[in-house]
Amino acid sequence: MTGTPGWLVPVAAVTVGVILVRLYIVVTAPRTAKPSGRRDAIERCSFAVFLGSGGHTSEALSLVSALDFNRYVPRTYIISEGDTLSMQKAVNLESAKAAEAPDTMPSSMRSDPRYTFVVIPRARRVHQPLLTTPFTAALSLIAAVWHITVGPLIAGPPVPEVLLLNGPGTCCVLCIATYLNRFLGLRSPKLIYIESFARVRHLSLSGKLLRPLVDRFIVQWPELVKDKRRDECHGWLV
Repeated sequence: MTGTPGWLVPVAAVTVGVILVRLYIVVTAPRTAKPSGRRDAIERCSFAVFLGSGGHTSEALSLVSALDFNRYVPRTYIISEGDTLSMQKAVNLESAKAAEAPDTMPSSMRSDPRYTFVVIPRARRVHQPLLTTPFTAALSLIAAVWHITVGPLIAGPPVPEVLLLNGPGTCCVLCIATYLNRFLGLRSPKLIYIESFARVRHLSLSGKLLRPLVDRFIVQWPELVKDKRRDECHGWLV
């Protein structure tokens, strides 16, 4: 019987050590989504937003509607599988914005796709038993990694510069996929999490989990500001 090669254990230990050190550097690195300098007024910024269905979608689209659609382009709407209502609301917003200012778009942008949709499985369905949640969350993570990590490397559209999160557990899946890019040294979006307006005294579970990980954490009620160095409150945003 052949024993384990003597070099295997130290190599494995070094490999695990390197991975842990890299993970520590990525997770503890200073994070900010604020630009280091002023962008040109016509410089574009690719943008993605997760629509979490129901009130989360309404809040997210209310935030997106305040943006300059000629500047924040292309836009990517990430929705959960089967959430046709959120998709229709996003289409309606795009149509309304196009009708408001049809002639303000620079000619160089007219042929570019203005917005797209990305559909991923739900990390957890409403009233889904906790026993089966890890399986659906794993499927959701695989889809998120495909769209944020693998797809852009092969032939897909580039990773957006900014990803806006507001809502349920699928936000956590998107955050994990973003951190995979950072771990691998790939381009990754800046993560901005805006807590729901309905959260007045306590953070949502997604908010508690993502607060130490996102680049900017914004709440809409001053009672939720616990760390003034990290938490931001600019009043009601929706």
